[in-house]
Amino acid sequence: MAESLIEIQDLHVRTEDGSRILNGVNLSIKEGEIHALMGPNGCGKSTLASTLLGSPEYIVESGTVLFRGEDITEWTADNRGKSGMFLAFQYPQEFPGVSVLNFLRQTVEARTGKEISILNLRKQMLVWMERLDIDPAFADRYLNEGFSGGEKKRNEILQMALLEPDFAVLDETDSGLDIDALQIVATGIREIMEVNSNIAVLTITHYQRLLDYLQPHHVHVLVDGRIVESGGFELVEQLDSQGYEEWL
Repeated sequence: MAESLIEIQDLHVRTEDGSRILNGVNLSIKEGEIHALMGPNGCGKSTLASTLLGSPEYIVESGTVLFRGEDITEWTADNRGKSGMFLAFQYPQEFPGVSVLNFLRQTVEARTGKEISILNLRKQMLVWMERLDIDPAFADRYLNEGFSGGEKKRNEILQMALLEPDFAVLDETDSGLDIDALQIVATGIREIMEVNSNIAVLTITHYQRLLDYLQPHHVHVLVDGRIVESGGFELVEQLDSQGYEEWL
């Protein structure tokens, strides 16, 4: 049996003010798998995403996060990114003065440890920009400044494509997207997984429509900071029709 790429063991997390948010999360994700995490507002989904990528906003009280069998619980966010972990933010930040092209050059070089020319990077970007229906002129615009919600989310998937992570967390990537933009983003994610069949994805969402495109292998329900149910796609359909009442 293949070993897990990501192994979360009895993870308890609080904020700096002492508020407990995660209350013993256990989750195992293997290479090539898509996992979906669903749950009501305030249950800890985004906290889990941020904790996995090493956000200093959250304090791990106990428990362990393993990546390729190595304990990374104390690793900084930049070390997790360099090692092959990626987070597509629910609310991507703006970076005035930093172009999309220069941002990606810095992050790709940090990820690979190798220099990349602007010309080669631009060529790679143009391929994915076409797939994601992003105007090529965006390469020279400041990162996310003046971008619509849909443009920000597509730009996150562009970053994911170029960084080639081993593990990607997509935190409500579908929020604020219309049907056309959702299909473009979902298709982009699927194409990334076709290029790199070993990548593992944890997608956090409230809605079935993204999961209709992605067809996750496993679905988990998070309530009150712990996973209370796991199953296949039938669990998505149950949640869509019945909600979370059964676990509240």
